[in-house]
Amino acid sequence: MTDERYLKRTVVKEVVPSRYLPEGQRNLRVYLPPGYNEILTYPVVYCQDGEDFFNFGRIATTANRLILDEGAEPFIIVGVDVDKSQRTSEYSPDGERHYNYIRFFAEEMLPYIEEKYPVRREPAERLLAGDSLGGTVSFHLALNYPALFTRVMSLSGAYYDRSRDIMASQTDLSWLELYMIVGLQETAYETETGPMNFVDINRHARELLKQRGARFSYKELNGQHQWGFWQKELPEALLYFLGQ
Repeated sequence: MTDERYLKRTVVKEVVPSRYLPEGQRNLRVYLPPGYNEILTYPVVYCQDGEDFFNFGRIATTANRLILDEGAEPFIIVGVDVDKSQRTSEYSPDGERHYNYIRFFAEEMLPYIEEKYPVRREPAERLLAGDSLGGTVSFHLALNYPALFTRVMSLSGAYYDRSRDIMASQTDLSWLELYMIVGLQETAYETETGPMNFVDINRHARELLKQRGARFSYKELNGQHQWGFWQKELPEALLYFLGQ
């Protein structure tokens, strides 16, 4: 049975105006930790697929438990929503809206949050998190804005050919730290372009990252390409970056 303390969550809805996105704005949800106090400062987790991280990943409930009972330093979570019909276009590096999305994220959304909430502004205090293509766009955000982002949580990252080509073109990724997991049952996951073997994709990405000096934790675990797998692994992934 879930402890009632874990369910007392503070989540604020925000709307960020944008010059880069065709819609002119994007919805966010912001989790504030137990004991939140504006005179303090907090590490921050920026999640792609914000709605899914909160609804299917139950990240706010998990964060409460980690902070209240597991010794994690209190942190803020920012979930950036996405229109699923535009997700591939925004998250894939060869997507039509990709460049505008990452500019929105780094140049509009990040300053909006940092002006309104007491989040820390050092790259080591910001974590990018994403599942599948959300992991991919988190990686590309770090590549494009290394002065802002150096840490990535990648849950079954969809590092398709274009992403791996971009990885291979890098010479030094020693500034980058990743937490990567993939499910051993993700060998024939059906995507828009046919079945993909996410185990092979992530193994290849791991080798490219390793050769270029990136620091990472990499795990292959029993699981499928779905939130039932990622939700169970979120606590350990968060503690990897935020545990004291």
